[in-house]
Amino acid sequence: MIKDGHIHTPFCPHGTKDALEAYVEKAMSLGFQEISFTEHAPLPPGFIDPTPEQDSSMDIEQLESYFDKINKVKSLYSGKIKINTGLEVDFIEGFEQETKQLLDQYGKYLDDAILSVHFLKFGSRYACLDYSPEAFGQMVEVYGATENVYRAYFKTLLQSINCNLGPYKPKRIGHMTLVKKFQKKYPVKKAFTNEIMEILKAIKIKGYEIDYNGAGFSKPLCKEAYPPDWVAEEAINLKIPLVYGSDAHQMKELGQGLSMMPLWKGNQ
Repeated sequence: MIKDGHIHTPFCPHGTKDALEAYVEKAMSLGFQEISFTEHAPLPPGFIDPTPEQDSSMDIEQLESYFDKINKVKSLYSGKIKINTGLEVDFIEGFEQETKQLLDQYGKYLDDAILSVHFLKFGSRYACLDYSPEAFGQMVEVYGATENVYRAYFKTLLQSINCNLGPYKPKRIGHMTLVKKFQKKYPVKKAFTNEIMEILKAIKIKGYEIDYNGAGFSKPLCKEAYPPDWVAEEAINLKIPLVYGSDAHQMKELGQGLSMMPLWKGNQ
């Protein structure tokens, strides 16, 4: 089953307004037999989006319309391609209970879901680590070193895997090396092998999947998959499922990186 398990939609405020039908038609033209629409879930109440435009996710008021639109597209393409209703849920340290409540309320409507870390907590403040090179550079200044940002990211990622978010907790871990998005501008000497292996073992114990994300290839300061080949190989050795995700925020990004991800083929 050729699947793209990570696709955004016109409900994303920092994406495009390409129609759901356009995504589906493009996916079918690329040979995909299954796709998951995984829009950024509403951020938990009380959390203030630290990005300049505060456009990291859709609003809670849009969820009903989001589910309704996907259901209509499912009916339209029934028998042609499998379409999953999903969300990309943020794990935010300090807002675990609010996230669990969101999942408790809306999880029953989901066919698929991803759990991702975009925001890191430092003291009482939060920052979005993948917003821009400039914002990442500000994080490096606050944390004291690029290695410290990496360390905080992998620590938070491990927390997300082990956290109890209830029965509807997503079972796929999103772009697990997203912290490397700006690695060509902010390189690190440390490989963080121990931290990554600890994360993989935790994923294995939980029986989760990994979002094998091709978006990093289109990022000029990254140019590799999330996670890169050696991590994907270790995941395969541990028999952790890799699910390809384009992380498309516009129709033309469907399938991005796939031709440079040979490990994906043997894991379908």
